[in-house]
Amino acid sequence: MYEPKMQLTEEQRQILDGKEGEVKAKVMETIVRYGDMFEADRLVPVTHAQGHLVTSFGLSLLKPVYRTMDELIGAGLKVEGGFTMDPRPVDFEDVKCNLLDRILFSTVLYGTQGRYEEQLKKLGLSGDDAFSCACYFDEMGNVPKKGDILSWAESSAVNYANSVLGARCNRNSGMIDIFGSVLGFVPNFGLLTDEGRKAKWKVIVKTTKKPLPQILGSAIGIKVMEDVPYIVGLDRWIGTELDDATKSYLKDFGAATASNGAVGLYHVENLTPEAVELGDTLLAEDYKEYVVDDAELERVYNSYPVMWKDPEKDGTLAFIGCPHLSRAQLHEWADKIIDGMKETGKKKVRCQTVLCTAPPVFEEFKKTEKYQELLKTGARVTYICPLMYTSNPLTKSRRIMTCSNKLRTYSVARYYKDDDLLNYIIGK
Repeated sequence: MYEPKMQLTEEQRQILDGKEGEVKAKVMETIVRYGDMFEADRLVPVTHAQGHLVTSFGLSLLKPVYRTMDELIGAGLKVEGGFTMDPRPVDFEDVKCNLLDRILFSTVLYGTQGRYEEQLKKLGLSGDDAFSCACYFDEMGNVPKKGDILSWAESSAVNYANSVLGARCNRNSGMIDIFGSVLGFVPNFGLLTDEGRKAKWKVIVKTTKKPLPQILGSAIGIKVMEDVPYIVGLDRWIGTELDDATKSYLKDFGAATASNGAVGLYHVENLTPEAVELGDTLLAEDYKEYVVDDAELERVYNSYPVMWKDPEKDGTLAFIGCPHLSRAQLHEWADKIIDGMKETGKKKVRCQTVLCTAPPVFEEFKKTEKYQELLKTGARVTYICPLMYTSNPLTKSRRIMTCSNKLRTYSVARYYKDDDLLNYIIGK
């Protein structure tokens, strides 16, 4: 029997000793070993009961995951507060695929998607539309409060919850997320602690215009890696109120810090909850400084590789929304495409164009006249994760474009600034 290094309560010790069943004991041992590895002093209660799981795709190779899920279900365990998931991997209706793609997606890659989703429902999935990397959207209904302890995975969701909402969660891996949610306990270390939330970097934004969130986030992530940055000067460009526009900016900014580096938390002076409350006392004693100006952003942007086999050829597919577009962003992009097509006088977009958003946001958008106008341009809206789409090895030879630094980092997609991508789509 494993002897933990951390201090356990009597309740936790009894679970570890098997008093609540063998399966729950194994789950507890996994969580305790995980915490011991990071020198956690104890387990703390999960205070935001609704979980978020990163492994949303029924990848045929993930047999150990499905066996583990069956064990949890067989033991009568579930996430009592329910949970949301990362996006589904495929959408044959709105993301066109050829016959070979369909066969590969439906059998070789995600052939167990249906069975897996049945398992998830038994474990407490919050609904058929509970699939989005942006689970913190109001429409998704999984919005923690400041100070809440979470058991989530998905780098961009954890980053947003920690930074914009002021909740507390470590950058967990798949399965650790559901284990913590099933138990209701997570190890107390890292970003759950006051000390772990202090900033080791002071990032000074000295740009002459509002920086693109994708490139600013990329620059900071590459520089600070897994450390916490305290950012000054950004409020000059995005304000001091967490309104819809600012939250959308921080969503994309944070995702870039999390994917181009490993940032799980950032503070923005005069804006994010802890920075407003504690100011520069959040800076660690030995913090370093990083100045970001126009030249630095251009240097970072120019460093991005183009991984297409033939970089001189035109792009064939544009993905917009990784993480998922917010409601405001979806309407904004739809307006830009519709108005841009009118401006150029063209009837159809230049290449396959797909906007990605959360299922409830998509369902609401379908009821608008704007959606019908967008469809006439040839553009489409989907609920999938474009990263999962690019898991298909056949896509490696295709010329995929994106304005998402996260998608650029994890695939062969080529990064374009928002305006440049829009101009390409509308044929300007």
